[in-house]
Amino acid sequence: MTRICKNCEYINQDDYDFCAKCGTPLVEGLKPRQVYIYKPEQLQINKKALVAAYIITIFLSWIGVIVGLLSKHTNLAVFTFFGFFMPFYLVQSRHPTLRKHGIIMMIISLAGVALSFYIMLH
Repeated sequence: MTRICKNCEYINQDDYDFCAKCGTPLVEGLKPRQVYIYKPEQLQINKKALVAAYIITIFLSWIGVIVGLLSKHTNLAVFTFFGFFMPFYLVQSRHPTLRKHGIIMMIISLAGVALSFYIMLH
């Protein structure tokens, strides 16, 4: 069975005492709790963490190019795929600025991985 909010008509689970969407009490006699709603645009971005994310992405994505140039006929370029972890994480963010930086990091990673595999295969 479900509980329907009287305020916003959102369908909640039966064991919820407050609406999952607006925070209105679903049971008579309960006092509403103080609810804080943070919009993604209001969150502050840690610039140092963002710079560190770029450095890690560039290092992991382009290390295969360096290793491939230093030692021919090696399969270590496969490890450049680790450069995709940070961009994939940031692209899924709700914050538009983080998503934008995730796309930029994805392009950097794609270029590094493509060049690494080109060097590895030729």
